[in-house]
Amino acid sequence: MGLGLIVAIGAQNAFVLRQGLLGRHVFAVCLTCAASDAILITAGVTSFGQITAWLPWLEPAMRAAGALFLTVYGARSLLAAMRSTGGLQPEAGAVAGRGNASTLASTLLACLAITWLNPHVYLDTVVMLGTVASQYEEGRWAFASGAVSGSFLFFFALGYGARRLQPLFARPIAWRLMEASIGGMMWLIAAHLVLRG
Repeated sequence: MGLGLIVAIGAQNAFVLRQGLLGRHVFAVCLTCAASDAILITAGVTSFGQITAWLPWLEPAMRAAGALFLTVYGARSLLAAMRSTGGLQPEAGAVAGRGNASTLASTLLACLAITWLNPHVYLDTVVMLGTVASQYEEGRWAFASGAVSGSFLFFFALGYGARRLQPLFARPIAWRLMEASIGGMMWLIAAHLVLRG
């Protein structure tokens, strides 16, 4: 159940894949995503979902903040797709023709924003997994442990498995297509968040 919700391609997974391809801060990004999921799953299992009933303004506010962030991040990826003239150079951990040396702090801030400003993350982890876990009563912590383990396995497999795709993304057109796809996906998710409101 946990993997079924986490594996779907979204903003967070696209970010982890990109960092894995670049070979930049992969461990920190994977750990941040998995630890965030662990916190949210635990919150769902302990009935944190009731907070949205107490604070009805919270969900629309998160949706608006998430849409704004994804719009800006998507524009950044689309601009990168248009301006990039080179492919991925694994030895340098960079994209040729692009000055994109990101610090650990800026990478983790982007990762946290993509994770915590995304209302879908709350729906999947807190609401969905929390609701399913509540059916198990005594076994809900075993269920939560399985979901958390699945999250850790998936993010580290995605981040470190992306290295196998580096030869493909050494070609400039492949890198540009990936950046454009990520940008388009971010905008689609942002539009979905706005239209749901």
